Order: sequence, then C-alpha cells, then structure tokens
Amino acid sequence: MTTPAATPPPAESPRDRLAGDTAALAQRQLRFGWWTLLLFLTLGLVLEALHGFKVGAYLNPSNDTRRLVWTLAHAHGTLFGLLNIAFAFTVGRLPDWPARPRGTASACLRGATLLMPAGFFLGGLRVYAGDPGVGIVLVPVGGLLLLAAVLLTALAVKPAKPEARAGERGNAAQRRK
Repeated sequence: MTTPAATPPPAESPRDRLAGDTAALAQRQLRFGWWTLLLFLTLGLVLEALHGFKVGAYLNPSNDTRRLVWTLAHAHGTLFGLLNIAFAFTVGRLPDWPARPRGTASACLRGATLLMPAGFFLGGLRVYAGDPGVGIVLVPVGGLLLLAAVLLTALAVKPAKPEARAGERGNAAQRRK
C-alpha cells in the first residue's frame, strides 16, 4: 500500500509575497512615487513651454477645456507622486498592518495615480464643443480607487497605546532638560 503524496502548499503569488514584505512594498511605492513625480513635473514644464511659445493648440480660446484638463492632469499627477511617497513612509510606520489590506491600499493608490491624471490628459486630446473627450471617464474610477486607498490607510492608523504616549511624554521632558 502506498501513501498518498503530500500536496505542496499553493504557490504564493508575487503580489501576495510583495504585500507580505513591508520593506519591499514601501520600497516599490517610494520608487513609484518618485518616478511619478518626475513624469508629472516634466509634463508641467512641457505645458509651460507650450504657454511660453504661444502654441495655439494649447492657448487659443477655443482650447480652454484642453488647457484646463491638461493642467489638472499635471497637478493631480504631481500630488499623486507626493502621496505615493507619503504612503511608502506610512507603510514603514505601521508594522502591524495586515498584508492583504496593505497590499490592496497600495494597488488602489497606484491605480488611482495612473487613472486620474490619464483621464484628464486623454480628455484633453480631443475636445468636443468645450467638453472633454471620452478619456475623462477614467477620472471618477481613479477617484474611487483613491478613496479606497485612503480609507484602508486611515483604518490602519490606530491611536497610540497609553503606555507609548506616556513614554513619548517622558522622552520629550528629558530632551527639554
């Protein structure tokens, strides 16, 4: 009689493995945030150049909508870059944050970072009688992802334990001496 072969445990997906490794997740979010910041600051310089060289496709009064949504793409993208950097530092400060909601918050934030500015930018590529193009539909999807990321992160931040707060007060008193 043969014994049944033990089945190997299910393989962990790379996403689950990354979500479980706080340092790796924080590093990826930090890298993503800085590259996002570079991309959208560069877009801002391009928009300034379009303005400086008086490019009609950007400055003509008939293109007010394009100018507005492209400015919104630049502004939101830049702020999302900073938000990703802040999220990376937050992840490092919350060692007890369970892997699944932490990974979900990270994915939602990265998705929002891509979708919302892309929606604004694509909405400005083709303007219809003053209305942004169809790409603008990505903006509310990105907004919902942002709300989910912020909610999950806010829920993970717990009040400090009383003994931790007392210790901080004691350390602060010693520093003042």
